[in-house]
Formats: sequence, C-alpha cells, structure tokens
Amino acid sequence: MKKSEFLKEYVVITAATLVVAAAVYFFMMPGNVAVGSISGLAIVLSNILPLRVSVITFVFNAVLLLFGFLTIGKEFGAKTVYTSIMLPVFLGMFEELFPGQQSLTRDPFLDMLGYIFVVSIGLSVLFQRNASSGGLDIIAKFLNKYFRIELGKAMALSGMCAALTSAFVYDTKIVFLSVLGTYLSGIVLDHFILGFHVKKRVCIISEKREEIVELLLNQLHCGATLYEAIGAYDGTKRMEVITIVNKNEYAKLLNHVYRIDPDAFVTVYTVNEVFRKERYQEN
Repeated sequence: MKKSEFLKEYVVITAATLVVAAAVYFFMMPGNVAVGSISGLAIVLSNILPLRVSVITFVFNAVLLLFGFLTIGKEFGAKTVYTSIMLPVFLGMFEELFPGQQSLTRDPFLDMLGYIFVVSIGLSVLFQRNASSGGLDIIAKFLNKYFRIELGKAMALSGMCAALTSAFVYDTKIVFLSVLGTYLSGIVLDHFILGFHVKKRVCIISEKREEIVELLLNQLHCGATLYEAIGAYDGTKRMEVITIVNKNEYAKLLNHVYRIDPDAFVTVYTVNEVFRKERYQEN
C-alpha cells in the first residue's frame, strides 16, 4: 500500500474511532445505559472502582488484546490494536474537555437510542475498513474458535453478559434498557453494514450483447461474465451477460441497457457481500 493510501486509511479509522468514543461519552455514560460493550462494562465498574471510564476501558482492552494474541493469534491485526488504544485515549480527551457531561436528552431511553445510532455509524466504518473497536470482538472470536459458536451469536452473548452487569449498580429500568439497547444495537449495526455492501447482480439477455458488454467494460467500468443460456420452450441458444454493480451503477446500467435494447430481458438479485482476497489482507 502506498504511503498516501496508508495515511488515508488510518485517518478514516481514527475518525470512526472518535465517533465511537463520542457515542459512549455523550450518550451512554450520561444515561448510565450499559449497552453491551467494554465501554458499557467500564461505566458499570466506574461506580465501584475509583477510576475513570477511559482508564478502565484502556485496562480491559490491553488485557483482552494480550488474551487474544495468546489464544487466537494475530488474526485481528494491527488495526484492531490501534483502535483499542485510541478509543480510551479519545474517552480521556472528552473527560478532560467536557468534565461532568450531563445527558443531552434528559431521558435514558433517548440516550440509548442516540448511542445506538451514533456508534453504529462509527463501527460500520471500522468494519468497512476491516477493523473493529476491539474489546468484546476478541471474546466473540475466542468463543467462535474454541466453542464453535457462530460469530454473530458469540457477539450477542458477550454483549448481553456485559449489559447484565448493570444489574449490580442500577435499577431495573436501566438494566432493561441496557439489554434492549444491546439487542437493538446489533440490528441497527447490521443495517448500516449491509447498506455499505449491498450490490445488485444483474443478468441480461439481449440480441445486442456486444453493445451491452462494451457499455459495461468501457463506460461503466464494470466487470462482466458470459454464460450460455438455452430456452426451454424452443431450445434457442443465447448468451447471458452477468455483472455486479452498486446502487448508483445499477440505475445507470438499466437506463443504458434499455436505450440500447428496449426488448432486453433483465433479472436482478440483491447481493449482500462480494468477497475478494485483498479485503482480508491486513495493512
């Protein structure tokens, strides 16, 4: 990776981590709603230990990183190490700049909703960059590797356990909101992540195949694959053009296809993920 691309990558990761820290400090901490995360657990423990949330978060992340390296290996990579360090740093910065931050909404339920919305933006950007905020992600990978629990279920399990710790220091309402928030956070985060990755698989059968392939390759700069299709009714052989495009490219593609051939036969499928090897190579 070029130096400029490397710097751009880490600027984006740093900004996303800052958003996550802001969600914790301005919404979760004032509302005392311990939505399942290491930061949520740190908020609960800050009521028992004479330490700030940023310090407790840093200690937990350091311990979990060491635990992860010993039990899982290096698969979570340098980016997760970086975000695990930067998250408590940003929390400490907010603690210094905005001491005694009060609830922005004056309502724990609205604080919980605000946290879910803001943190999902930050986390979805991190996941898009093949990074995470560390913490419970490491626990989830441990459960997945050694107990064969699906990663999504492992994340939910570890998050729920963290949320339930609020029962030791808060009333029933806060405990309920913490558990509900953990569940809703997973749903909203899935929505944000799918929004980044949703693509369209477009299959086109047309008598003007060459022009459509030319359009895909040279104007829209999309790849294409050709398959031979045989009609069941009359046995006629035709070539089917298949391409995968994002939402913006999809609208342009349909407009151009029907301009080239109004009689083109088009089928469209929604694709949630497109995997390439380089996506998983750690920088």
